[in-house]
Amino acid sequence: MKNFWTYKKEYQKYRKKLITNIDKTISKGSIFFGNELKNFEKNFLKSNKSRYGVAVGSGTDALLISLMALNIKKGDEIITAANTAIPTISAIINAGAIPKLVDINEDYLIDTKKIQKEINYKTKVIIPVHLYGQSCQMDELIKIAKKNKLKIVEDCSQAQGAQFKKKYLGNLGDLGCFSFYPTKILGAYGDGGFITTNNLELYKKIKRLRFYGIETLDKKNKFFNEYYSNINGVNSRLDEIQATILNFKIKKLKYFISKRRNLALMYKKLLKNSGLVLPREVKNNFHVYHLFTVYHKKARLIIEKLRKNNIATRVIYPYPIQKMKAYSNLKLSKGKLYNSEIKSKGIFCLPLYPDLEYKDIQIICNKLKKILSEIN
Repeated sequence: MKNFWTYKKEYQKYRKKLITNIDKTISKGSIFFGNELKNFEKNFLKSNKSRYGVAVGSGTDALLISLMALNIKKGDEIITAANTAIPTISAIINAGAIPKLVDINEDYLIDTKKIQKEINYKTKVIIPVHLYGQSCQMDELIKIAKKNKLKIVEDCSQAQGAQFKKKYLGNLGDLGCFSFYPTKILGAYGDGGFITTNNLELYKKIKRLRFYGIETLDKKNKFFNEYYSNINGVNSRLDEIQATILNFKIKKLKYFISKRRNLALMYKKLLKNSGLVLPREVKNNFHVYHLFTVYHKKARLIIEKLRKNNIATRVIYPYPIQKMKAYSNLKLSKGKLYNSEIKSKGIFCLPLYPDLEYKDIQIICNKLKKILSEIN
């Protein structure tokens, strides 16, 4: 079976070094908030060219804490894309706000032309989801946000290392949220996340919020480093073991991205004129190819035939948010999210991860083209 994704080859390659590093970390006696975390936060900020930031327990936590830092309250509305992961929406609702879904364009990203009409006096934030490895049209989003005095929280969970106009994502809005879920561009061997910002006051706030509201930054605070909650916060920690793994892997981030881009280029060359709608790099984007997402009106049939040929695929995402029972109470006019519903029926993702070999791409494409020739 050609796996859609696996960490096994990577682990075998780096096993000795990872185990040695983890053993050193555990032997130091710190499980949380130790030197590995401090070093990783510095390494991540340097890599992403961000001014301030903190590591948290997950990408979902990163979104929730960011909204808490912006004082989102019950009844506020937050605009985001209909084609997104559940955590984007759950974070909005758990912050007390109401998601306002906007349809996607042909690149599966939020359609900026449809945002303005969704804005009203309740709107506080826009969450652009940088899906599959590339950026939304941030110039347009920033103009809309400024015009309407809104904040921007970038969901960069699938776009670590991606750039818009040569600027790393996570630095274009008020806050940037990242995930270190194992499948991500920079993945841990467990959960983890990160929040970036260029605003000092927001940085101070998110640092308190991630650890029960305890002050660990301002030494002038009467309760500095005391078990005392200055504001209501949450428990969202990246432990020392995951920080150790990420400190090791972040050194290889450029290689991971380069390999992904090369694999994607090979897919594009071999699948050109195959009948599939292939991903494209939007203008001003540097795509990191977290996922290689293709479209075909007979996607489900192709997926099943690939499975029978021992090739695994995934549909990301098979159900638009508005079609899920948990969010059926969202008020939507008929046909409003037409594109997201159509795309969800025809998209599927082919295997793509740094340890996938070029010969594997050749095998996958040969079998896929044979299937396409039979059904077209």
